[in-house]
Amino acid sequence: MERRHVEVVVMSDLHLGTYGCHATEIVNYLKSISPAILVLNGDIIDGWQFNKRYFPVSHMAVIKEIMSLLGKGTRVIYITGNHDEMLRRYSDLQIGNFQLTDKVVMEINGKMTWIFHGDVFDATTKGSAKLLAKLGGHGYDLLILINRFINWCLKAIGREKMSFSKRVKNGVKKAVSWIGDFEQTAAELAIAKKYDYVICGHIHQPQHRIIETAEGSVTYLNSGDWIENLTCLEYNNNEWKIYHYDEKEFVAQTSGVVKMEKKLPQLNVVTDEVAMFINSLVMTAQ
Repeated sequence: MERRHVEVVVMSDLHLGTYGCHATEIVNYLKSISPAILVLNGDIIDGWQFNKRYFPVSHMAVIKEIMSLLGKGTRVIYITGNHDEMLRRYSDLQIGNFQLTDKVVMEINGKMTWIFHGDVFDATTKGSAKLLAKLGGHGYDLLILINRFINWCLKAIGREKMSFSKRVKNGVKKAVSWIGDFEQTAAELAIAKKYDYVICGHIHQPQHRIIETAEGSVTYLNSGDWIENLTCLEYNNNEWKIYHYDEKEFVAQTSGVVKMEKKLPQLNVVTDEVAMFINSLVMTAQ
């Protein structure tokens, strides 16, 4: 597949290291694009539910593909989220084309764009509520696993897939209200700062809309996630669009993604090969 040129891509909530992560689909998408700038807007590696016994080869392939884009000249900006908050102690690190930060403001064709994950507005990720959020995350992961099995059955009988988590969110008035409050809060802050765009992740709810207040207006965007929605944001030709992954476009490509091996390879440190040659210059006193 020929790579599409994209000026800016914003992805968030990949949750690598969890059962709900669609790593194969992420790799397929990354292999299909050639972005000038790739913004990873938080919750890329899930430190809350990370388990050393579960990090499949396909999840490592996502990291490999991001590194490959770096090598091809893509500027990669990693913005920390609540699930990868352990990286926040290293914020403002920059190595070559790679930048690690908590937020970024970009001027894109004269428009000021404010990008951050969004957990700063979420009280459930702080203090004692954080423990409940982590426990809830494990339950959410189990729900995703059950959902995947049911979708496999539905696909086998020719029925459309369904998302339990989406139905739960959309069916609970409190959740719908919380999402609306989140978007409004982000928009009001952006308007106060005179930004043209504000981009978040965190709530797994892709969105592109203009929010107006008495103080002005701003375009609010959310990149969604790669657990339920399989969405991200793409900027091209002075326009932001929500990209929705369509597996029909990648049927021929999925076979190339490596699956997780059941057993670890045997460690062998014995070798007869010479990896490098070092010439030492010995200086003697005159």
